[in-house]
Amino acid sequence: MGGVTVRRMLVLCLSTLRRVGIPRKLMTSFRWPARIYYEDTDSGGVVYYANYLKFMERARTEWLRHLGYGQQMLCDRHNRLFVVRALSIEYDRPARLDDALQVTVDIAAVRPASLLFAQEILTEAGVTLCRAQVRVACVNSTTLRPSALPESLKREIIDGD
Repeated sequence: MGGVTVRRMLVLCLSTLRRVGIPRKLMTSFRWPARIYYEDTDSGGVVYYANYLKFMERARTEWLRHLGYGQQMLCDRHNRLFVVRALSIEYDRPARLDDALQVTVDIAAVRPASLLFAQEILTEAGVTLCRAQVRVACVNSTTLRPSALPESLKREIIDGD
């Protein structure tokens, strides 16, 4: 890329996001550790492709819990559920039995009734194994129809309030 380092590109992207008013909180990754167990692998000791989605789901759930909103609490107090509406995933390298990983959760977009997540699964050394974009819809827990994010959660995501 003509001498432009990845680090320089990241600095340029972050400064652009700040300039257009994206809150810093939305630019900070949440990380959740994962360990690869025998049950996660195929007979060759390589993680079965669908299990990466499980790791990402757990990381999103823990991110939500970190914000103070457990899944059950959202259902009980706000009559809301989150459901995966769409996802796109790319696999670069395999994870293997006993690997220690980090699963990242970043908010790419906040809409009235959905969140777009950018997620990665990395080795301890920071090597990307896979990356995904996951659109999660907020739905009414009774009707399963789209419903606005609870305002308090939306404020927490955007402002940290």
